Amino acid sequence: MNSEAQEISKKIQELGATISAAKAEKKPMEEWKPALDEMLQLKAQYKEITGEDYGPPKSDSKKKSSQASKSSVAPQESSEKNKAKNEAKAKAKAEKEAKKARQRAEREQREREKVARLAGVGKDNFGDAPIVQSGTITEKHWTNIGDLKPVLAGEKVRVRGYLQTTRLVGKGAFVLLRSGMFSVQAVCFESTDIPNAMVKYIGGLPSESVVDVVGILSVPDQPIESATQKMVEIAISQFHCVSKTSVPMPFLMEDACRPDCGKETDVGVYTGKEKESEDGLVRVGQEVRLDNRWIDLRTPANQAIFRIESMVGHLFRENLMNKGFVEIHTPKIIGGASEGGSEVFTLDYFGQKACLAMSPQLHKQMTAACSGFERVFETGPVFRAENSNTRRHLCEFTGFDMEMAIHEHYDEILDVFSDLFIAIFDGLNDRCKTEIERVREQHPFEDLKYLKPTLKITYAEGCKLLREAGVDQDDYEDLSTENEKKLGDIVKEKYGTDFFFMDKYPLSVRPFYTMPCPENPKLSNSFDFFIRGQEILSGAQRIHVPELLEERAKAWGIPLDDIQSYINSFRYGALPHGGGGIGLERVVMLFLGLPNIRKSAWFPRDPKRLAP
Repeated sequence: MNSEAQEISKKIQELGATISAAKAEKKPMEEWKPALDEMLQLKAQYKEITGEDYGPPKSDSKKKSSQASKSSVAPQESSEKNKAKNEAKAKAKAEKEAKKARQRAEREQREREKVARLAGVGKDNFGDAPIVQSGTITEKHWTNIGDLKPVLAGEKVRVRGYLQTTRLVGKGAFVLLRSGMFSVQAVCFESTDIPNAMVKYIGGLPSESVVDVVGILSVPDQPIESATQKMVEIAISQFHCVSKTSVPMPFLMEDACRPDCGKETDVGVYTGKEKESEDGLVRVGQEVRLDNRWIDLRTPANQAIFRIESMVGHLFRENLMNKGFVEIHTPKIIGGASEGGSEVFTLDYFGQKACLAMSPQLHKQMTAACSGFERVFETGPVFRAENSNTRRHLCEFTGFDMEMAIHEHYDEILDVFSDLFIAIFDGLNDRCKTEIERVREQHPFEDLKYLKPTLKITYAEGCKLLREAGVDQDDYEDLSTENEKKLGDIVKEKYGTDFFFMDKYPLSVRPFYTMPCPENPKLSNSFDFFIRGQEILSGAQRIHVPELLEERAKAWGIPLDDIQSYINSFRYGALPHGGGGIGLERVVMLFLGLPNIRKSAWFPRDPKRLAP
């Protein structure tokens, strides 16, 4: 290296020392940057002179490397310390990474467990239940919803019912379960045992699905107004769907259960058209209900109506059987009209003309008066081919008929009917208190008022009451529906009763087999019973003399060949007798103050309805 290069090298070293000292003292770059720029220029000059970059000689580096290699046989103390330090650092780093990995794995496991818990993995306390195929019998016990009362608070219960409504609130679910006439609220909230998936499952079930619910019964702080069992609720622990609604509901059960808005008339033409509710709330029309009758029957009011109807049948049988009556079963396909003056459903009976019986009239007379049974009754279908589209007529209804032998006067029959209806009314009020109130909740009505014994007036007395009220009514003309209704109002105001009967109807408005009145040949030994101004029973003393039967049949224009077997049955000795026929649906309709007979018929048949 020449003297100039040595001088540059020495200068570079001095500048380097200056820069290092400035950095060590943390002086601003502005102070030592000129020294750095000068040093870089000197390094460039050094390379121009020597042809090499400024730095330690390569030979020196190789020499030092060789010396380090030779010194490995006897490592220096500083190298051993560095090695130990590096190993400690590596170990600490490895432990730190392992800890991170372990924490990450634990976190991921917790997340998986949370997801599984929310999804209900491993839980069997909710979901779709297996199909009930009568494969096994368990020790499970179901409690009727109607039996859930505060006395059972704290006990575990299992119920089955329809899922009427579901409401999700935060992390919980509120449901209303219904069975028959009764309903109860059940609740559940997300917890260790109640996964989020269970709450979502409950909330996702369609309404009217059939479910099984298990839980602890408790008493809420406030009565639950939406349920019949207001003083209890179920804290859900298990929830399984037994049968899921698979198609959209034709209407909401909440709408179908909503109380009536105002009072409909119970007389007049029925068109099926519905008036818009005055309060603006949604209600289900009668025709929509009947189109989906099997669903409409689920409402608590309908459940109550038809339980009351069932009780009427039970009380009817119970009362008459206690009086020595025998239940009979007569044919509904006959060779001619059972009564004159009315339309019948005709059919071909293997080449013979036949019709559906309008009543068991002829056969019940045969059994009571001619066969020695003396006291008989029947319950069964009655067919009327009358194109009457009213609120009180059906083409097929359930007839409750009674026929009995008498000793000297048809008042014996009236006494039996009076006692029968009083027993039915008393029985319903005593045995069906809950059912009556359930009907009243949706269809408000006043309790039926009746006297003991039953009020009796003659037909002429009834016509006189109408005339006194300004109604044009002749003693020998039939009562119109409007005049019957008006007479019911008059009797209610005058005598304080909704239930009464009239006898001595004009002979011209009664069937051919009705016994004429001995005092007045224009009148008959016949009677009708009324509830709230509408007829629910028609009856009379029957003619038991064949010749008089033929005379009356001819007067009605009935071919004797069609009823010859009936007339002949009285030629072998017949007991004086009489009876009557009751329309079950109309009795229930009027007892409960319903505005339409279709509400008290299971699956009504009127001139415009043949399904379902």
